Parts: sequence; C-alpha cells; structure tokens
Amino acid sequence: MRILVTGSRAWDDAATIRTALDEVYFSSTCTMPVTVVHGDCPHGADAIVHAWAADTRRAEWVVGEERHPADWRPGGGAFDRSAGHRRNAEMVNAGADLCLAFIRDRSSGATHTADLAERAGIPVRRWTS
Repeated sequence: MRILVTGSRAWDDAATIRTALDEVYFSSTCTMPVTVVHGDCPHGADAIVHAWAADTRRAEWVVGEERHPADWRPGGGAFDRSAGHRRNAEMVNAGADLCLAFIRDRSSGATHTADLAERAGIPVRRWTS
C-alpha cells in the first residue's frame, strides 16, 4: 500500500499525523508492505512522517519510506518558485492508494497536492488547523 502524505511546513500536531498513519496501517483495508510518500521537508508534516516511519521500522513494522525533496535551486542556480508544485505533481503521478493531507493556515502546497490527488482518483482524507 502506498500512502501519500502531504502537509504544511508549519504543521506541529504530531499526534494527529501519527494516529492517522497508525489507523491506516492497522485498518482491514491496508495491504502490506506499506510505503509512506512525502516531500522530505525537514520540518512540519514531512518531518513528522519521517519520524513515524523510523519509529515503526524500529518496532519491526513493515514500512518503507519514499522521499521527494523539491529541487529549489536546480543545478545550483536561481531559486525556482515552481519546484514545490512540480514535486507535488511528481508524487501524485507516482501513484498512491490513499492521500492524507494535513493543512494548516490554508497551506497552498498541501492543498495543491491534495487537489491533484483527488483529480487523479486517489482517495484523500484532510485535516485542517
């Protein structure tokens, strides 16, 4: 099962993300192995997902992690403002069985990813704060 997780850089409610991932992992519809897909931001929702994946592997759960960092300065050049949206599209285009979206303060990036996932036919569950 592939779970695409998108979330705001400012998302700080780790318990909500961890509970959502635990519920999916232990649901009757979850197929093993599980791979969590995220944007690899060093803080916010992506960092919480990364920590959850590391913790679950230590507990010997069957969880893989697929990180998709945005290339903000391609080739070391100028800042590319569209890098985040391009990365979001790549994550969605890679496919997922489910998208969990944790959107704080109407985050445009997390909202963009969730909207793309819905248009691609991926079921989306949203949390907002």
